[in-house]
Formats: sequence, C-alpha cells, structure tokens
Amino acid sequence: MSKSPVLLHHLLAPHAQSDRPALIDGARELDYRGMNERVERFAAALAGAGLERGDRAAIFLPRGIEECVAIFAVSRAMGVFVPINALLRGQQISHIVADCAAKVVITNRTLAPMVAECLQGVAEARILLVEDMAEADAAGSPRDVNIGEDLAAILYTSGSTGRPKGVMLSHRNLLAGARIVRTYLGITPDERILSVLPLSFDYGLNQLLTSVEQGALTVILTFRFGDDIVKALRDHRITALAGVPTIWAILTKASPLLPKTELPHLRYITNSGGAVPSQTVANLRRMLPHTNVFLMYGLTEAFRSTYLPPEELDRRPTSIGKAIPECEIFIVKEDGTRAKAGEPGILVHRGPTVSLGYWNRPEDTARVLKQNPFRTKDQGGDIVCYSGDLAVEDEDGFFSFIGRNDAMIKSSGYRISPSEVEEVIMATGRFRQVAVIGLPDDFAGQKVHAVAVALEPNTAVAPVLQTVASTLAAYMVPRDLELVENLPITPNGKVDYRQLVRERTDNG
Repeated sequence: MSKSPVLLHHLLAPHAQSDRPALIDGARELDYRGMNERVERFAAALAGAGLERGDRAAIFLPRGIEECVAIFAVSRAMGVFVPINALLRGQQISHIVADCAAKVVITNRTLAPMVAECLQGVAEARILLVEDMAEADAAGSPRDVNIGEDLAAILYTSGSTGRPKGVMLSHRNLLAGARIVRTYLGITPDERILSVLPLSFDYGLNQLLTSVEQGALTVILTFRFGDDIVKALRDHRITALAGVPTIWAILTKASPLLPKTELPHLRYITNSGGAVPSQTVANLRRMLPHTNVFLMYGLTEAFRSTYLPPEELDRRPTSIGKAIPECEIFIVKEDGTRAKAGEPGILVHRGPTVSLGYWNRPEDTARVLKQNPFRTKDQGGDIVCYSGDLAVEDEDGFFSFIGRNDAMIKSSGYRISPSEVEEVIMATGRFRQVAVIGLPDDFAGQKVHAVAVALEPNTAVAPVLQTVASTLAAYMVPRDLELVENLPITPNGKVDYRQLVRERTDNG
C-alpha cells in the first residue's frame, strides 16, 4: 500500500516508473518515468549549487516541460519554489528575487542574459540553466527531511497598495488544494488537461498538481488566438480546461473555429480569476452543449473558497457557489458578528488551504489572517482568511459576490495594484497626479484605465504608455491614459476613486 503524500514531490512517486504520458509541450512529450528522472537530476543540480532546506529558488522560464519539472525538483531538493510569470519585466523580476532572497534563479540560456541584467546590484542569486541541470548526476539528490507544514512555495500577487507580495504556501496547503479540486471535479487518471494558465497563478499550479496526483496528462499550451485553444482541445482530445474570464470572452467572441468544431471529449471547463458575465456563460453552454461548466471563486491567500456546480447554473446564475469540500465559508458583518442569510459582509475562509501569510510582511499578514472570531482556543480555535470581498449567503449556503472592499483591479484573471501602475506613470516625470482605476470590459472583466493631471499642456500620451509597457507586464499597462485638469477629491483630501469609476461607467 503506497503512503499518502506529505510533500509536493510525493505526488509523483506512485507514477515514477509509469510510461503513461505526463506532459506534452508542442512536439515534445515526457512520460512519468522520464519526468521523475528529470526531477531527480534537477534536484541534484540544486543541491550541488548549495540549495539547502528552506532556501528559495526562483523559476523564470517559458511555459513548458522544464518549468513543470523545476517546480517538483525544488520541492525534492527541500527548497521553496517561487515561480515568476514569464510576462513580467525587469523591475518586477528583480523585486521578486530580492524580496524573497532567492538563493538561485532557474532559467534557460535564452533568458539568462536578461535575468542577469535584472539582478545586477539588486540580488546575489546564482543563475542555474535548465540545460545544465538536465545533465546532473541524479545520485546527488538529497533525502527528504521536510514535513507537510513546511513552506513549499511563494506565489507573488498584487495587493491594493504597493509592489507584489509573496503568499506563502505550505506543502499541506498545496496537497489539500489538489485533493479538494480533484474531488469536486471528479478528476481521474484518464483526464487530459489543457494548461493555458501560468504556473505562477494558484489555479494554474493547482492544475499541474492535480494532474500529477492522478497520473493524468497535462498538455501545455501558449496561445496567441482563440482558435489555437480550439485546435488543442480537438487535436489532443482534451477533457478538462480551466480559464479566466478573458479566455472565455476570446473563445465565445473571437474564435470562429469553436462553433464549427465538435469537442465530444471536453468533460468540463472551469473558471477562476473573476466573475464571468452571464451572457458569456450562456454562450459557452450553447457552443459546448455536452460540457459541464464549473464557476469558482477564490483568492491566492486561501486558494479556492467556493464553486458552483453545473446543475445550479440556471437556478443561481449570479452565485459564486457554495463552500469547497473540507472548508467552511462564512460572512462577518462590519460589527464583527456572524451574518445571517441575506446579510452582507466580508467573506471569510476556514480550512486546510488557508496560507501561511505574506513573506516577510507581518503587518499585511495580520490584516488578512486572523484568529477565528467564533471559536475559542479550547474549541480548537484556528486561523481564518479575511478575503476583503463583500458577499452575502443565502438560506441554502450559496454565496453571491457584491464587490471588492479595496481598490484592487482584477483584469484577465490577474490582480493588479493601482498604486504599482501609478508609481510607474509618475516616474516618467510628466504628471502632477495619476489615478489608476478598473473599468468594466467584456473581454478582461475589468480594463486598466489611467486618469492623470499633466504638468505641461499638450502632453503626448503614446510615449508615456510605451515607457510603461517597457516596465510593466502587458496586462498591467493601461488601455488608455486620460488627461484631465484635476482629479476629484474626497472630504478627507484623498483622490475619489469611486467617483472616477462612476463617472466613466455612467457615461458608457
């Protein structure tokens, strides 16, 4: 009888000698035996480079087989993996590597010069190339000494203010997330999962872990057009696809191949990263009549919180669903009391997926992770996660989202800090004030929009946006930079973001 997994890389152990396909990346394919062998080699290379228990290893690689292997290898080497989205730019990369004090950065020969430039004068991390790691002697792999409570990963996510913060996830957190999602989606070894989400995104990572747990197949796709996704669904006989609102908008509005393509194998699609418009859901159901649609809600600090079963879509079209297995979700009112059905308040998550908090940010952690207000220590009191989202629960235990309780923008599945974008625009030296807001958008859920007061009349907007695009990831760059004479101010003297949004929403 095989042991239950305790650490992330233990998910691979039951399949280590299997010739079942594990990963497909374009024309390349790797079976589970080959994946395990490569993980051992990578882990030996990390140990040889001096990575010790608890050391952070940043991973900056294109989506593909090597990135997947590197994640398991860092766990196997007793380190903490820090995946960096390949869309990020220099300052963002250097911030993450320096902030988590990474000992090594795993990358490839093509990206290494750019990474080296990013780290110059900022971080002391050693650069390891996957091309060299693949040649290491697997006999040098270290022995397991970690336990499930140990830190396994740091995922960087934007908050409402400042630069991205690192969310700390234990091995127990990650294994619980894989187990829970596998349970309610009914994932089996026969699943063929299409991976289109970055592994730096909690749900993109969860897809990989869930697939490996079951010994299923993950097909990795980097797409440019919606029809690229449709072709992959068809050609690889994909059974499962996870996406964010942008992907569903692209598939339903900009993928001419989808209505013409039979996809009998596609068992389910599932959403995260923001609400999907009801019309988009209706279009998906019409175009994919034999496919179950699971809508989900969550946050990196607690992974998933709720899911809406497909059979509830018609009855509860605006609901974010009920609590995921093994977790309890409840609403806390402004006065600190537990809300009854129909009473709005902050959504709070309790369960094994609640993270360890933010890396090296105790004050930020204390604002999100708090002692359970309704269970004393002698009742097994625990730490719960305050989401910052306003929601309401109905009599049947289903929740509906009301809105964010902060200024966060959620665009294309990414959480974007307005102040981080404002800082870059202000650094151009051309503006007295800048406010960045999120406006409704059919494709992205919200689009990033900047409103600014220029220092000089006739300031050209295009060069500013080009400068911003060279500094920030593409999804963070404002679609438009609107020049105004002044910004609305609240009675407390702060920029009135709500009025900015209201004026632009009401005016269409």
